[in-house]
Amino acid sequence: MSAAARLGGRNAFHLLVAVGIAVLLALAGCTATGDEKSGVVVTTNILGDITRHIVGGEAEVTVLMKPDADPHSFGISAQQAAKLEQAGLVVHNGLGLEEGVARNVQAAEAAGVPAVAVGAEVDPVRYTAAGTDGQLDPHFWTDPGRMSRAVDVIAEQVIAHVDGVNPQVVRANAAQYRAGIDQLGAEMSEQFARIPAERRKLVTNHHVFGYLAQRYDFEVVGAVIPSGTTLASPSASDLKALADTIRAAGVPAIFADSSQPDRLAQVLADQAGLQVEVVPLFSESLSRPGRGAGDYLEMMRSNTEAIVRGLGRG
Repeated sequence: MSAAARLGGRNAFHLLVAVGIAVLLALAGCTATGDEKSGVVVTTNILGDITRHIVGGEAEVTVLMKPDADPHSFGISAQQAAKLEQAGLVVHNGLGLEEGVARNVQAAEAAGVPAVAVGAEVDPVRYTAAGTDGQLDPHFWTDPGRMSRAVDVIAEQVIAHVDGVNPQVVRANAAQYRAGIDQLGAEMSEQFARIPAERRKLVTNHHVFGYLAQRYDFEVVGAVIPSGTTLASPSASDLKALADTIRAAGVPAIFADSSQPDRLAQVLADQAGLQVEVVPLFSESLSRPGRGAGDYLEMMRSNTEAIVRGLGRG
């Protein structure tokens, strides 16, 4: 082979190497600047369930909170935190609910990821009980009417921010799922009508059913943990005051979160000499499939049956 041919071959090889390096650098630059953001990341499993129904097969939906977890205290891994910052859209409850991942959501927003705090968009109410300081109540999913609004909020945010989705498909999915929620609300009204008005009094593990009470004319008598978060703790005087209130109101049942031990509720029932039943509810988390709250609609139907059973006894 002549010297000229060898030189030409080396030049061609060097050119191919240079082109390959340029392509790799371009791809790396794309990733580093966040141009590859895609899909939807949802913090809680309740919102994750309805988001999956809305999105369908139009985009990937990642849910951070596992079944049977506590939304106030669950945390995420470094890999999940990175997933947040690579999302096309972050859907979170907001209003202080996800205390363990709030900083991760804020970091994703700082990195330019669109995020929607659904609770702030569905006409939130403030706690009225002592010890809650008038804060906004994040537990809006206990009201099917507000969850119906949440469906529309999430659908429009997905359409606005997630590349590649078909708006017609997303809106059709949302309409179908919203019809299911509306049917759920009608069923709950019918079931709760079986409870006499004087027995529509709720005592829960913490303040979680304010929206349900407002929608269906219940009175929230009190909570074992007099706070909107499970991370707080009751004092001995709190428990005594609640026991006195329960006696005066004639409440037959205390409802405890399924994701939290009912020890405090049971202590209140046993040591205070109260003749009340401790009834578990799926109040803040979905369960694993087959456990009574595999999805949002099943969770709410299970809770309705439990409330009717706990308070409807003669």
